[in-house]
Amino acid sequence: MKSIQVFDPAMCCSTGICGTDINPDLINFAAMLVQMGNRGIKVERYNLSQQPMAFAKSQAVKTLLQQEGVEALPAMFWDGALILKGRYPTQEERREWVRAAAGKDASSQEVSS
Repeated sequence: MKSIQVFDPAMCCSTGICGTDINPDLINFAAMLVQMGNRGIKVERYNLSQQPMAFAKSQAVKTLLQQEGVEALPAMFWDGALILKGRYPTQEERREWVRAAAGKDASSQEVSS
């Protein structure tokens, strides 16, 4: 089974979609993760303020944080490979990820920050 893991920076809730000033990128990103889950992709999302042990248990995330600090968050992994760090995917990247969920391999994409 394909999988995507998202390690979010510390946010007030699990998705960051709360409060009065909601970032539309977070809404679109959350919707994309739902789409991917509906296509059979295993989606795991961790929030630094609510699930710090997930960050501590992932050697890749620990190394990333040691080398780059929390500025490297959010960090996204596709089948264990880091595909994006330091920002959420653009609209075009989200489209590519959804296409990848349909069969194309996203792990071949370069890491951006």
